[in-house]
Amino acid sequence: MTLELISFPLCPYVQRSVITLLHKQVGFKLTHIDLAHKPEWFLALSPMGKVPCLKIGTDTVLFESQVINEYLDETIAPALHPADPLERAQHRAWIAFGSEMIGDQFQMMIAQGEERFTAASRQLFDKLERLEKNMTGNHFFAGQNFSLVDAAYAPLFMRMEILHALRPLPRWEALGKLRRWTALLMELPEVAGSVTADFPERLRNYISEKGSLLLRSV
Repeated sequence: MTLELISFPLCPYVQRSVITLLHKQVGFKLTHIDLAHKPEWFLALSPMGKVPCLKIGTDTVLFESQVINEYLDETIAPALHPADPLERAQHRAWIAFGSEMIGDQFQMMIAQGEERFTAASRQLFDKLERLEKNMTGNHFFAGQNFSLVDAAYAPLFMRMEILHALRPLPRWEALGKLRRWTALLMELPEVAGSVTADFPERLRNYISEKGSLLLRSV
């Protein structure tokens, strides 16, 4: 079975699936496209015109990162979801919560005006603080074991650290449990290897092109 992941280099949702594939040590092809000029072959594959898409063999395509990761977890060991149905459902819920935060983070990154930046920032950090309150340990989300929740949050946290380096974010600085979780995730080879070496520069250039308020005095 051949696997091809259709990607955009800066997409956090694609990165979730790259992390999962790398953690499971599965061979796959990563194909980048330009989302501003989507090729016809991609539009024929993706019903929503979004990345990621996972092409399985020659005829089958999956879309949406959570669906892709669920499929990978059900078909390729080791399992990264809990065996208990209730705990597994809770993990899925927190992954969905993380998806909402990625949206808030994106809006904060590209905000050009103070009002829009403040609104997106408030929404993001209110959610991050709620997540912090639900962290029970000082390791990964589920304790000692890496899970799909970790794969889902690593892209969000990686971007938080980059943004924090560009302009200090006091509310992020205050989230001790999340920062410790972030540090652990960033040390993993599957997380470090899920982006290009120049990813921080690419992200900075992207938000600069958007006229981001984050970079006004940088």
